[in-house]
Amino acid sequence: MDCLPTLFTDRLVLTPLQLQDAPIIQALFPQWEVVRYLDRRVPWPYPEDGALAYVRDVALPAMAAGREWHWMIRLRTNAERTIGSISLFEQPGNNRGFWLAPQWWGKGYMREACRIINAYWFETLSRPVMQVPKAVANHASRRVSASEGMRLVSVRDGEFVCGLMRVEIWEMTRAEWLGRSIVSH
Repeated sequence: MDCLPTLFTDRLVLTPLQLQDAPIIQALFPQWEVVRYLDRRVPWPYPEDGALAYVRDVALPAMAAGREWHWMIRLRTNAERTIGSISLFEQPGNNRGFWLAPQWWGKGYMREACRIINAYWFETLSRPVMQVPKAVANHASRRVSASEGMRLVSVRDGEFVCGLMRVEIWEMTRAEWLGRSIVSH
């Protein structure tokens, strides 16, 4: 697989995940507000080497194999300031995931990051559909998908860090994305 590109939006720089990102992930990620609606595979309490183990043993090998694409979300005005992460997955029912440190919530950063990541999924990778799982209680994440024009296609039981809960699968096709992106330009 070719090197993952750095992506730019008006306010953000999305840099490809690297091993040296593990310490900042370890500092920002293990907060209940961040992890509670994530899949129960995320260990909780989060171990002291959790970020290093994930980046080194899971994310980077999956990137090298061309099955996953991971970026760190940074502020364009201060590219040293990491505020979260966004990823794409070659996994049915789970093609995109993200997290943002709570102090950066409510500023539209994730919607901005999703726009460029969706473009990468549909336009660069030419994938036919994007499906994203959402815990029903994760209202902010659901609003991101709704604002993108995604639609709810199924609901099932899920296991999250916070426990059992219904999980919704939201979906958008490549044709829908391309139609929306032409209208928005």
